[in-house]
Amino acid sequence: MPSLVQLLPLFPFFFLISFCVSHGPFLPKAIILPVNKDPFTFQYVTQVYMGTHLGPIKLVVNLGGSFLWADCGLTSQKLVPCNSLKCSMTKPNGCTNKICGVQQENPFTKVATTGQLAEDNFAVEFIDELKTGSIASIHQFLFSCASTILLQGLARGAKGMLGLGNSRIALPSQLSDAFGFQRKFALCLSDSNGAIISGESPYLSLLGHDVSRSMLYTPLISSKDGVAEEYYINVKSIKISGKKLSLNISLFTMDEEGHGGTKISTISPFTTLKSSIYEKFVEAYERFGISMGLIKVDPVAPFGLCFSAKGVDLTKGGPNVPTIDLVLQSEMVKWRIYGRNSMVKVNDEVMCLGILDGGVNQKASIVIGGHQLEDNLLEFNLGISMLGFTSSLSMSETSCSDFIFSKDEAFDS
Repeated sequence: MPSLVQLLPLFPFFFLISFCVSHGPFLPKAIILPVNKDPFTFQYVTQVYMGTHLGPIKLVVNLGGSFLWADCGLTSQKLVPCNSLKCSMTKPNGCTNKICGVQQENPFTKVATTGQLAEDNFAVEFIDELKTGSIASIHQFLFSCASTILLQGLARGAKGMLGLGNSRIALPSQLSDAFGFQRKFALCLSDSNGAIISGESPYLSLLGHDVSRSMLYTPLISSKDGVAEEYYINVKSIKISGKKLSLNISLFTMDEEGHGGTKISTISPFTTLKSSIYEKFVEAYERFGISMGLIKVDPVAPFGLCFSAKGVDLTKGGPNVPTIDLVLQSEMVKWRIYGRNSMVKVNDEVMCLGILDGGVNQKASIVIGGHQLEDNLLEFNLGISMLGFTSSLSMSETSCSDFIFSKDEAFDS
């Protein structure tokens, strides 16, 4: 999509350069968005700039979301007509007054409405040889104009949601079209602040440590019809303390109707397992935990298994508890979950297993939630359908909160 891109002097120290994607000699190498965790909702919140005057808008991050949707009253949007090329890039949900309609949902409240496809100015911080501090904007950025009813249940101050899913108008695809990036992005969350990066991967300059060398890779899985805007991986088995659990492996495979498989989600605050998997998993984890000297205590909602935190040794990976391995395409490729990501500190005396029972009707057999994603660098390469992951950065003595931002790009959640 032809887009005019400008570097805008939003703050006094920003560089003033203007250029056109098709003619300009200079393009940003990567885009970076700061992400803060809201302590009350456990939602991950970022900030972008939209509208004629590029005002700041806080948005909740939805890893599997199809597009950005935001409160209609906050932008100077131009509505997109039905039967247009831009409308065809979405999955239109009818027309109202000749305006392209799209289905939008708040995944926390499960409220869904039909919004109006719109376009407006959109800006984020970019990275170049000078690192961060300049703003790149896209004219005619596509998003959905949403009713305020969808804002209920979002983190304080959030005015919409930012979709990072594998769709033609999600953020990664629009950044790729505008700046010529590869269709890939990285996500690095923490319990305080983290980042989304699209474009090249300057992890060394932003983290002070080249974590890409420790990355493992696994395919991203599509549904049977070849369409999956959310992100799935193929877990073959689960191990606790190196011991493989006896589970119904057919549940790990996505069926013809899209049930099963392992989904990665920023919407679920904790990993959830389908009930038949959870029952065997939590029984085994309790057994291995007690064998390591952990003392079981009464559970604290919403958690189903808790231990005394007294006297538990702390390691680089967090509390010294049984490790969890999600074994992927081979025994050599596994996503290891250490205590920092498996346990949740309830108070000074109690810690709980941050993996919950998702119920018998959970569509995905495993949903890897936010707590287990934190301080793991994830790189989603949509061009080749591969996921790169590091497991816990704490083992490399770094963190997603170590990303370097300009002082103005940080924000209060």
